[in-house]
This record gives sequence, structure tokens and C-alpha cells, in this order.
Amino acid sequence: TGSWVDRKTLGEGGVPCLNASELSLLRFLSAELTRGYFLEHNEAKYTERRERVYTCMRIPRELEKLMFFGIFLCLDAFLYVFTLLPLRVFLALFRLLTLPCYGLRDRRLLQPAQVCDILKGVILVICYFMMHYVDYSMMYHLIRGQSVIKLYIIYNMLEVADRLFSSFGQDILDALYWTATEPKERKRAHIGVIPHFFMAVLYVFLHAILIMVQATTLNVAFNSHNKSLLTIMMSNNFVEIKGSVFKKFEKNNLFQMSNSDIKERFTNYVLLLIVCLRNMEQFSWNPDHLWVLFPDVCMVIASEIAVDIVKHAFITKFNDITADVYSEYRASLAFDLVSSRQKNAYTDYSDSVARRMGFIPLPLAVLLIRVVTSSIKVQGILSYACVILFYFGLISLKILNSIVLLGKSCQYVKEAKMEDKLFDPPPASAPGKPSSKPHNKCRPSQGLSTEENLSASVTSQPAHQKENVIPLLVTSSSDQFLTTPDGDEKDVMQENSELKHRSSKKDLLEIDRFTICGNRID
Repeated sequence: TGSWVDRKTLGEGGVPCLNASELSLLRFLSAELTRGYFLEHNEAKYTERRERVYTCMRIPRELEKLMFFGIFLCLDAFLYVFTLLPLRVFLALFRLLTLPCYGLRDRRLLQPAQVCDILKGVILVICYFMMHYVDYSMMYHLIRGQSVIKLYIIYNMLEVADRLFSSFGQDILDALYWTATEPKERKRAHIGVIPHFFMAVLYVFLHAILIMVQATTLNVAFNSHNKSLLTIMMSNNFVEIKGSVFKKFEKNNLFQMSNSDIKERFTNYVLLLIVCLRNMEQFSWNPDHLWVLFPDVCMVIASEIAVDIVKHAFITKFNDITADVYSEYRASLAFDLVSSRQKNAYTDYSDSVARRMGFIPLPLAVLLIRVVTSSIKVQGILSYACVILFYFGLISLKILNSIVLLGKSCQYVKEAKMEDKLFDPPPASAPGKPSSKPHNKCRPSQGLSTEENLSASVTSQPAHQKENVIPLLVTSSSDQFLTTPDGDEKDVMQENSELKHRSSKKDLLEIDRFTICGNRID
């Protein structure tokens, strides 16, 4: 074959043994020039390498499909605060005021969802008026007077503080909602609704100030003469690659990171909107200045997208995760949306997004309302008519977005073959005790197809449950979806069960509260 070491020159154990007379420089050079090898002898290895390349090429498309879907989920929860929440608060107050006219038919004055809506509305109004005592202009000049390195450190600290606030803030709000709607027959095991309410108001106010400082720092970076601060802040995204790609990731860990990236990207879009509003106000709404800001805005968005693509591409490569996993993540998010429309739904969809992604819309909504009302002056009947038309436009956008998201979510749930899990009843046993009785009330009827049951359950209203039923922490069936191995993965897991990285599987709800705290790796 032209090789220097052939079958005849191999001794025992494959050790080359040549006579001294057979050694020559010409023979060695000839063997090096004509030496051959056959890749098909290790076909599995090279096929795997080729699949890795194809996976890296598919990552941008699959990741952006997940990001696109997740951003619209965050937008739906964000628009809910401005559009449907005020109407729901008005209906709840109207029911409360007209209750004596109809008589007390129910033991509850208000339904639990109405109580939560009123609490959200009151918190929103109180924090909005409290934000009037925070001077944005003074904060801007105070931050602008700092050095570039100090501002870079401050911005990093603000990002960490935002994640910590989000991780604890949803617990504060959930505690308030449960304390206000808990059945009164139970033994008092809490400090009362009023202390929880003040804690929630304080949290939303402080978190809104924190986001305001973030927006102000970004505004200073946009207005700096040499753009050095903006460059440093963008380079901070690439440092994130170093801290992520060389860690061990499994499907659940990557799902955490994907949710965190969705929330971070949507928050950055709102911060950029606030920066543009403040700058346009300073230049008397001159449209020419918008084109001055446009390149910097595109640069920030492009760097964020590039960092996410590179980060996820190398994480999936180093951990042998296929690109199809992002379809599973999208189906899990879709399952949350569809299950929140069920008769036995135990949470509002905006709260479900907050728990899953760490996106809490209340502080961001308070800040945006504060910035818009201070930047845009409404005077005259025509201005108020424009505001009303804009509000109806927001409602139309919210309804259209919700309809499209719900249709897409049903499609993703069907493609993932998860529609049967929608009809699984929540556990009715006490914590720690397994349920012994089967629950068939929520099962689809025999005469209807699965598609009809899915559509009927999504469009129906939540049913009021009896008060003697013990409320429990319900675990969504979607949390079991990503922890179930596929057919190909079962064989791999059985062969490699002794490896350390095959740790015990966790439900997704277990890791949701760590989503906004960064990439938690066990």
C-alpha cells in the first residue's frame, strides 16, 4: 500500500521490526508521499462529527424560533397589565359595589382571581405615584458624572441585583395572593394581608427604581461622545460566553438558560424603548435624532443575538444535545399557556410566565408608565382622543397576540403529543401522601375527539371549586415532559448509567425559581 510499516514488517504485538539494511531515507520519503488511510474504517466517529456540524448550523434557526415565541409570550403578559387588567379591576370593583343589590349568594364577596386583580391594580397605582418622588434628571446627571469603569461595575451589579430581585419578588407576590384568597376556615398561619401587601408594594417600588437605574446607565452610554461605555457594556455579553460554554449542561439546565435569555432579551427591548423615549423628549421629538440612535440600537440588539447563538451552539456541541431540544422547550412553554386556560387552572397566565421565565411585568410596567407620562404631555380634547384610540389599539394588539399565541400553542402541544396530559386532574391528596382514588372527572368524554376536547377546555371558563377541598401546590404535567427520555436516549442512558453526569431527573417546576438567578448547574 505504500506505507512505511506494512503487515510484513510487523512483529509480535504489532511492533515494527525492520532490518538495518532495509532502512533508507528514500523509502521513508516515498512511504510518506504515498501513504493512504480509509475513513470508512471509523464511520461512526466521522458521522457523529458531521452531525455536530449540522447541529451547530441548525441552532440559530431553532433558537430564534424559541426566542420569537418566548418574546411574544412575555409581550402578552406585559400588555395584559396595560389593557385587560384595568378592565378586570373595574369589573371586580363593580361587582363589589353592586353586591348588596343582588344579595350575598356566595360565601365569597369576590372570586380569588378578582381579589388578585384588585391587589395588582392597587399596587400598580401606589407604586406609580411613589415613582413621582424619584427625579430621573438628577439620577441621569449623577450617573453621567461617574467614570467609565465605575459605570461598568455599576451596570454589572445592577444585572445581578435584578436577577435576585426577580427571584424573590414573585415569591412575595404569590404569598400576598395566597394570603388574601386563603379560605378563612383554616388555622391562621400567616402574618396577615396588610403586612404582605406592604412588602409587595415595597418590592415593586424598589425593583422599578433598579430598572430605572439600568435604563439611565444605558442612556448615559448612548449619549457618551466616544461610545466607550456602550462598547464596554456590549463586550460584557461576550464575557457571558466564557462563563457558560465550558460548563456541564443537561436538558433542564439548558431550559433554564433559554428562559433566562428570553426574559433578558425582552427586558433589553423595553429598556431601549425607554432610552429612545427619553432622548426624543430631550430633542423635542425631532425625527432626525431617531436615525442617530438607530445604529446604536441595532448594534446592541445584534450583539445580544450573536452572543446567544454562539453560546447555545457551543453548549449543545460540548454536551451532545440535539437541536430538536428547542422544539421541546417551545412545546413546554406552549403547554403552560394552554393549561392556564383550563377549567382547573390554578394560576393566571402572567404569573405562570413570571414563574417560568423570571419575568415580572409589574415593576417594568410601573417604570414605563412613569416615563411615558413624563415624556408625553397630554393637553386638549384631541390629545385625550388620541390616548383613547391608542388604548383601544393596545387592547386590539393584546387580543390578536393572545389568539395567535393560543392557536400556535395548541399546534405545538399536538405536535409534541402532550394533549392527553391537559386532561390529567391535579392531585387531591395532602402533601407527602399519594393519591389513592382515581379522578376521572377531568378526562375527555368518550364521544369527543382529543382536538374537540382541547378546544373546549381552552375556551371554557375556570370552574369554581368547593371550599372544603384543600388547595394544594399543583405540579404541571409539562414539567414531566422534558425529563422523559426519547427512544434513542433510553439506550444511551442504560449503557451509561454509571457515569456521573447522569444525575437524577428533576421536575421543571423545581428549577423554575432558579431560572432568573443565572445558570445554576448542580
